[in-house]
Amino acid sequence: MSETFKEFVPSTEDMYEAASPALSVSDPKFLTNRELSWLEFNRRVLEQALDDQVPLLERLKFLSIFSTNLDEFFMIRVSGLKEQIAEGIIKASPDGMSPSAQVREIRNILRPMLIEQMLCLSEEVLPQLQEEGIRICSYIELSKKERQTLDEYFLQNIFPVLTPQSVDESHPFPYISNLSVNIGLMVEPDRNFNHGKIEHLFDEGRFVRIKFPPNIPRLISVDENENRFVSLGELVEANAINLFPNMKPGKCQLFRVTRDADLEIREDEASDLLRTMEQELLHRRRFSFPVRLEVISHMPDEMIKYIAGSIGLTENDVYRINGFLNIPDLMRLYSLDRPDLKDKPITYSIPKPLLQKENIFEAIKKQDILVHHPYTSYSTITDFLNEAAEDEQVRGIKICLYRTGKNSPIVKSLVKASQNGKQVAALVELKARFDEENNIEWARRLENEGVHVIYGMLGLKTHSKVMLILRRENNELRRYVHIGTGNYNPITSKIYTDIGLLTADEEIGADASDLFNFLTGYSYQTKYRQLLIAPINLREKMVEFINRETKNKLKGKEARIIVKINSLTDDKIVRALYRASQAGVEIDLIVRGICVLRPGIQGLSENIRVVSIVGRFLEHSRIFYFANGGDEEIYIGSADWMHRNLDRRVEAVVPIKDRNLLRVLRDDVLNAYLRDTSNAQILNVDGHYERIIPSSEEEIFNSQMYFVGRDYT
Repeated sequence: MSETFKEFVPSTEDMYEAASPALSVSDPKFLTNRELSWLEFNRRVLEQALDDQVPLLERLKFLSIFSTNLDEFFMIRVSGLKEQIAEGIIKASPDGMSPSAQVREIRNILRPMLIEQMLCLSEEVLPQLQEEGIRICSYIELSKKERQTLDEYFLQNIFPVLTPQSVDESHPFPYISNLSVNIGLMVEPDRNFNHGKIEHLFDEGRFVRIKFPPNIPRLISVDENENRFVSLGELVEANAINLFPNMKPGKCQLFRVTRDADLEIREDEASDLLRTMEQELLHRRRFSFPVRLEVISHMPDEMIKYIAGSIGLTENDVYRINGFLNIPDLMRLYSLDRPDLKDKPITYSIPKPLLQKENIFEAIKKQDILVHHPYTSYSTITDFLNEAAEDEQVRGIKICLYRTGKNSPIVKSLVKASQNGKQVAALVELKARFDEENNIEWARRLENEGVHVIYGMLGLKTHSKVMLILRRENNELRRYVHIGTGNYNPITSKIYTDIGLLTADEEIGADASDLFNFLTGYSYQTKYRQLLIAPINLREKMVEFINRETKNKLKGKEARIIVKINSLTDDKIVRALYRASQAGVEIDLIVRGICVLRPGIQGLSENIRVVSIVGRFLEHSRIFYFANGGDEEIYIGSADWMHRNLDRRVEAVVPIKDRNLLRVLRDDVLNAYLRDTSNAQILNVDGHYERIIPSSEEEIFNSQMYFVGRDYT
């Protein structure tokens, strides 16, 4: 732990010494900083890449995910902190750290992690890929014929689209777009060449920036077999003389800038949300401020200072990369047809009731059906929607689309339903971070096909995952509902773990109708029969459930809490959990990412255990279990225990009313995660995680692989 962080983290000994039953649940020292907790999550992602038991190309994938996660972290979280610093805001976070202290500690923690990442890539992954016949070659080691072929490729396909930008009195330092990879180099006049009338323009060296075009891959194939590659940077440097004839180009130095990407929409002033979003996206691309400069480690200090100063950054914002700049560009290697270097494909299952020949609606009407992706084939959802689009008895379809992916069969089915004369309404959340442009495109296409499109809600993001089918049966409308924890995205469904419920329950269906009226009109329904809805009643219900367990424990009744979520940052929820722990309630939290709660503090949280599962699949399901004095309740839904989910988003959480499915989620799903010794790590009181070390091979248990092939009916 760095010296800076120690100021804000009391030692374990101090915590235990000061502990008492009356320990304050509101003391900031009993919270972990959320940004530092997130870094610990990304460290666990990096550890997947460091694990030599993980297939080689999967290790490369985790190195890439680690980098992509950091990009988003800097674009959103670090940019927010730097904005606070620039505006002179000194208000501390709930754990007591100032914005400047957080930025400083992020830098201290991150730099050793980046070194570890690059060592893994350069000393393990790439050399081992070379042993497997996949190689990134140096340009100079290629044969003369191979270099000639690549040079011709450069002149025909790369040279025409490159735009060198020099800096001089008439050319200011160029705008460096967010996340673009660039070359910086010095260009000097060739003294052996007579420049004639323009000689005065070349009396000294000039800085030149060259941006890599986004539509040209960073790895260029050397041969047709696509097993050997040369980097785009080396190919450009080898042909620099073509870009600067009769000049002396210096060594090419790579750099990359990360900019603020957090959109702030003034919705109260927006008469047209779609147009406002388009304008804000354009503004973000042009004017967002820089927060990080990544440079290749051998870039001269003078050039680093020049670039950083020109874009308004300091040495503290510079990250020197001793290796391949922007590892996600190496994911071209992952697309190679090398199944021997990847995870073995899993077998997807179909719930037994849906394997029958009968109509899918009849199957759902007979019983609630639980789906668990990626283990349950996502065709259960796409087939459900597609059958609704073609079924003559279906009158309407309503759906919330947060992220849906490209070439989505979900969108195609909605279009088909509209063409078949059904009433189709789609809430497309334009404010879904980093999917704004994609969602604008889908919204326009759906509107053009006659679908009623709603562009989210004023002041709120719609994050709920709900689909409602209205079907005419026996002269009345019957509602069929899907509520889940994941987006309607068949692509991510193969790598995210999510839980969903297919039901014809009348009360849940009526609540779903009320929810869509809330989303699409001016209804402000505050009383729901079964659903818990943020920001209406979800927060108060969750706190109520936790407090109920506390009261039950004090009365000697059965009390237990098991929750699986992505993040826990809400301080009100944390305080309620601390009080429950002080009363003796046994609490298990399965939190994939950020967790500001500190478990294991005597007199405060010694009854709370926190584990994080980071493995082959991205854990994304949210499950909430409460013993409730023996009358158990379990819920699934889209919300994490975060301020934004409980207060600033529309979320939907549904109870599992079928007692058999409740037992499945409790005894099979949640219990499997708590038994994990392969992917799980335990959160310690100091905010760091510790791997579970099985004492024998018999005790090795991988929850993610346990779920493959299981049926929940």
